[in-house]
Amino acid sequence: MHKKLKQSMVLFIAVTLIVISFGSNALAQVEFEKAQPSAGAMFYDMFAVRPIGLVAIVSCTVVYVVALPFALIGGNTKAATKKLVAEPWKYTFSRPVGVF
Repeated sequence: MHKKLKQSMVLFIAVTLIVISFGSNALAQVEFEKAQPSAGAMFYDMFAVRPIGLVAIVSCTVVYVVALPFALIGGNTKAATKKLVAEPWKYTFSRPVGVF
């Protein structure tokens, strides 16, 4: 039972960090597009945000596989694929280093 609680807590923390990072992105995106990223931003991106992005890719893919039957029934597989697979992938691998 203790092991299951520990796993749940780790999952909760990971999801919380992912949600916080995406939320702060929306608020700060305009400022980062205007200015060149600092060395600190690049360091933070490479060693904190990108690894969290990898976790997001794995966890969102699992959620996508579970949600796929419901998306097929509801007719919104394109939206589910975009939000749960494509966006985490682009956020982790397609943007420049240090630009959030």
